[in-house]
Amino acid sequence: MAEEQAGGGEVAQRVFDALEALKAIEDEADRAREISVFLRQCGPKVKELSDLRRAFVLDQREQEVSFRKIAAKIGVSLSTVQDIERGYSRSGKTRPRKEKGEDADGGASAD
Repeated sequence: MAEEQAGGGEVAQRVFDALEALKAIEDEADRAREISVFLRQCGPKVKELSDLRRAFVLDQREQEVSFRKIAAKIGVSLSTVQDIERGYSRSGKTRPRKEKGEDADGGASAD
């Protein structure tokens, strides 16, 4: 997968290491409390990060950078970049349903 093959990731790895540290807390009550703090703060932080990534993609598209080049820059697939540009997230949950006869870009198909 493109996300796993891209270079870098040192900062992301530190985040994953911190998550492992949460799981490793020996006292169950302390672990549960720390996990609660993390989960309470996680949602807004993930949204902020998603918004920053989308701003980059939109800026690149304004500069007429291709989807493929953006995908290579940020280490994701071409279709992920397209989804980011369109504001889609969460495995299709926010994607509008295609009408019968509509192509992948939302236009009428040439049947």
